[in-house]
Amino acid sequence: MSKLAFVFPGQGSQKIGMLAGLAAQYPVVEETFNEASEVLDYDIWKLVQQGAQEDINLTERTQPILLASSVAIWRLWNARAGQQPLQMAGHSLGEWSALVCSGVVDFSDGLRIVRARGQYMQRAVPVGEGAMAAIIGLEDKAVMEACATAAEAKVVDAVNFNAPGQVVIAGSTAAVQRAIENCKNAGAKRALPLPVSAPFHTSLMKPAADKLSEIVNSVTFKAPKVPIVHNVHAQTEADPAKIRSLMLEQIYSPVRWVDCVKRLQLNGVTALVECGPGRVLNGLAKRIDRDLLAMATEDVADFDAALTNFSISEE
Repeated sequence: MSKLAFVFPGQGSQKIGMLAGLAAQYPVVEETFNEASEVLDYDIWKLVQQGAQEDINLTERTQPILLASSVAIWRLWNARAGQQPLQMAGHSLGEWSALVCSGVVDFSDGLRIVRARGQYMQRAVPVGEGAMAAIIGLEDKAVMEACATAAEAKVVDAVNFNAPGQVVIAGSTAAVQRAIENCKNAGAKRALPLPVSAPFHTSLMKPAADKLSEIVNSVTFKAPKVPIVHNVHAQTEADPAKIRSLMLEQIYSPVRWVDCVKRLQLNGVTALVECGPGRVLNGLAKRIDRDLLAMATEDVADFDAALTNFSISEE
């Protein structure tokens, strides 16, 4: 029997109309969004179904949308008697989804935190002064060296170690552009600027973490019901106070996703279910280990296939 982990996607997986098929068949999906709407004071389901892509791409909107999506699917999974995961992990924002689904923080508190997280991250660096880029086909060490050479007293770092040969860099706009050229000269297959307006997971985000600490420190954190492998150090943590600290540090620290997936495997996991919209983490899993079973849940067919593979009767 496969040992299962649930993994939760971050920004970039949102799209207009997502989860519509699941919601049409399972009321718990829209009910979860309605609950979120009451906390946020706007109709988040209507926004996702009928809004514009540029509206749901606003960071302060994107983060609650993705949290609500993951929580809705998690609730549906449990209502349909899906197998309980051995562990969890979330990519960047997705780590907050893992915390809510594992019972570390309440859903309503999680929504307030990620809305503020999005606002503070956006405000930390003026629009146009920060950038991110995906570097494809270059080893981690070479990417880090390219960034170090490009910095010139500015900030540019490798911030998302997503898969072998797939690293995201971020920092000051000019420094990122210099690093892109360095990566190309070092043999990168592709170096693509990303359509984001802030340099996430760099030291430039430290003011956002400091500001977010006010709301995070006001929220009750509990021990996780399902262990979570954290982005900052690719380890699990049981102490709520340490989890609280890690979630603030995460804002200005690299996402060590390759290490997180490998840690899940070392902890006994043999299969992943991506709990949320999209298939980004499925794709990364296959790049990390092609033998790792990964399944999506974003529509009825995907959800049913995953449920069939991991029904509670397997336990």
